[in-house]
Amino acid sequence: MIINIKNGFPYNFITDNSKECNENCAFLLTKLNERYLNDAKNSGCVNFISAAEVLKILGLNEGISIIGITGTNGKTTTAAALYSLLLDLNKKVAMQGTRGFFINEKKVTKKSLTTPTILETIKHLKDAKEQGCSYFITEVSSHAIVQNRIDGLNFVLKIFTNVTQDHLDFHKSLENYIQVKSSFFDGECKKLINKDDTKIRYNKKNCMTYGIENPSTYKVLAYALDDGISAAISKIEKIYEFSSPLHGFFNLYNILAAIGAADMLGIAPMQEICDKVSNFAGVEGRMEIVSDNPLIIVDFAHTPDGMQKVMDSLKNKDIVVVFGAGGDRDRDKRAKMGFIASKYAKKIIITSDNPRSENPQEIIKEIYKGAKNSKALRVEVDRKKAISEAIKWQEKDEVLLVLGKGDEAYQEINEEKFPFDDRIVIRSLIGKIG
Repeated sequence: MIINIKNGFPYNFITDNSKECNENCAFLLTKLNERYLNDAKNSGCVNFISAAEVLKILGLNEGISIIGITGTNGKTTTAAALYSLLLDLNKKVAMQGTRGFFINEKKVTKKSLTTPTILETIKHLKDAKEQGCSYFITEVSSHAIVQNRIDGLNFVLKIFTNVTQDHLDFHKSLENYIQVKSSFFDGECKKLINKDDTKIRYNKKNCMTYGIENPSTYKVLAYALDDGISAAISKIEKIYEFSSPLHGFFNLYNILAAIGAADMLGIAPMQEICDKVSNFAGVEGRMEIVSDNPLIIVDFAHTPDGMQKVMDSLKNKDIVVVFGAGGDRDRDKRAKMGFIASKYAKKIIITSDNPRSENPQEIIKEIYKGAKNSKALRVEVDRKKAISEAIKWQEKDEVLLVLGKGDEAYQEINEEKFPFDDRIVIRSLIGKIG
């Protein structure tokens, strides 16, 4: 990654890659690349710089408001909902995250890390500001917090969705994971916190809250989930209403967070914000209806909590579920995911997700330990065959959930990515099966 610099500096460009270094560059030192410092020097580089200095040089510390969203689940949908609201309220806005980088309704780059490297984020900020954006929304992962991939960014608002078990292969314990998430909210900038999640710790200064169960700044008073979502919410003593085509109790939280964030940013009157909610149709790969007849839904849920929220939102239907678990990741969640499936689903097929370097059959065995008491349980290692079998197994009034990969367009096996999109596979199979 290179950012070119205008005249007036003793270097022509900034890079965070020592292999790109020469006497004409400044090397951006980060926690991730500091071990390559000598390589940069050996390539002729004599200028070294921090992320905060780069932001100052490029004039990105002012003129554009940065909003950061973190949490185990809901980051992507909350970010997309806020992005949609700001656009509908005639604001120029950019967004980066799991789905890629967007500026003013245009997708600029494809999917990458949830939170890119700090230099890539700076490049995105620069592009956004040059295109007149006043707001910049970014998903913030726990990995990015630990690895200082958000260093130097001046957030005007930080949003917390929830924290449940995930990434324990990296953080080693749930307490460590919670501590990392909590550290994002240590400062005194504006914060919007999910009051119903009691595990997070935060600085209460400049903090507002949202919730359904507990008293909060933005509080759901009543709601219905029959055909989409409709709700009445209060802020202080005033009451507002909104409706959304999204499904699921968990999306009520995501929408509420987006509404609260837009209000805290002073974008428009609350009811005007609420009136725009109905325009947001959701995110690809998140509770995405791929087929109406038979009813088949694809979702990214890949944690016990994520699975439970998706399946609980359809608890009034008979569920057929296809899912697996990622390899080289937190093994402790696998049996728990199996248990959740057995609790909610009428029929279960355990298959491969992204096995990476692990043996997919071993991953399936660990999931099976939690789901073994299910009366209708099948195993099929080949994900395409598993989805095909599920469609054939599905009866008229049942809903088929294909979980874990959402809108991912690949399957990662032995360090190689093979083209695989659950949605494309499903549509192809429906045509063949008839």
